[in-house]
Amino acid sequence: MRTVSAARYAVGGVGLLLIGLGVWLVAEQPDPVDVFVWWAGALVLHDGIIAPLVLAVGLLLAGRPGRGLPRGALIVAASVTLVTLPLLLRPGAAANPSALPLPYGRNLLIVLVCVAVVTGAAELVRRRRARSQGDDGADG
Repeated sequence: MRTVSAARYAVGGVGLLLIGLGVWLVAEQPDPVDVFVWWAGALVLHDGIIAPLVLAVGLLLAGRPGRGLPRGALIVAASVTLVTLPLLLRPGAAANPSALPLPYGRNLLIVLVCVAVVTGAAELVRRRRARSQGDDGADG
């Protein structure tokens, strides 16, 4: 047996063990139906909204020179948004008002504006350098 095949089987075995652990942990929940509803919602959100949006943006950027900058900005913006979403969408007020005292919606907007401004400035610098060097700036 080749080393690659052995590693593949080992990783597959660990994956199956983790799936089994997950099923066991869900079965131990007082109401496993809530877990499956959350899972179905996450699946619909990812496969029905997030993945098609990512593919559409990728198609729009595919032929553009210098597409690395907007891609990086979108990755940063999406990551920050995903980290902040649970704090924005939490139901009701926190039991301890000092636990989540910040205005996360406003702060997310500030961070996204900063990402856009830094990306715009970097794009301007990239274009000026490309123009001064006499190439088309297709550094992708």
